[in-house]
Amino acid sequence: MKRLFSILAITGMMVFGTANATTIANTTAATTTVVTATQEDEAPAEESLTFHQELKKRFIEGGPEFMGIVLLCLILGLAIAIERIIFLNLSTTNTKKLTQKVEDALASGGVEAAKEVCRNTKGPIASIYYQGLDRTDEGIEAAEKAVVAYGGVQMGQLEKNVSWISLFIALAPMLGFMGTVIGMIQAFDKIEAAGDMQPSLVAGGIKVALLTTVFGLVVAIILQIFYNYIIAKIDSIVNDMEDASITLMDLLIRHKK
Repeated sequence: MKRLFSILAITGMMVFGTANATTIANTTAATTTVVTATQEDEAPAEESLTFHQELKKRFIEGGPEFMGIVLLCLILGLAIAIERIIFLNLSTTNTKKLTQKVEDALASGGVEAAKEVCRNTKGPIASIYYQGLDRTDEGIEAAEKAVVAYGGVQMGQLEKNVSWISLFIALAPMLGFMGTVIGMIQAFDKIEAAGDMQPSLVAGGIKVALLTTVFGLVVAIILQIFYNYIIAKIDSIVNDMEDASITLMDLLIRHKK
């Protein structure tokens, strides 16, 4: 009987051990399958990151110190650029149409009628016309001086705050380069502390350094595009102002005759 119980006990232990081993093996295989499937699912998820998600990820990796300042440069520069673009578009006037209205008003109602037309028209050209017409009684030379002087005032209004955009264009890449230098210094500090040249020690610092440089250059490029558009718009309006001033003088001379 004892031998029978012993055989039954050994057989039970073997069966139980085999069952446990099979269960563990199955569990391990299932876990491996789940992990593999999870990795396969996560890989496309990482690859399918949207542009904004990727940008946010890189921004965070770059560090909040310099990346935040570079972002501030972008926000302030864009705010000034948008304000200038709106102002310049509102300052744009159909010069030919305005000149024709002023000429018709001079012919029909005189200087006061022409001044009324300028008062009801927005833009620097209408303001210049008004200043010139307002000094007509003092002579053509006085009207010409008023037009030239007020043209300089209007030009200053057009160029207001544009220098801040150029400042942010220069400042953004400089901050990026400073972040690059600081990142490299941190990387070499880690090498010195570890006493060994390991890629993992310097990879983080170099990555931060490159990210700050990239973001600084991207900000500068974006602001440069807006800056060039604004400068071109200002030059166009200034040229119209100069042509309109010459046309106004011709109108006043013809009106005096």
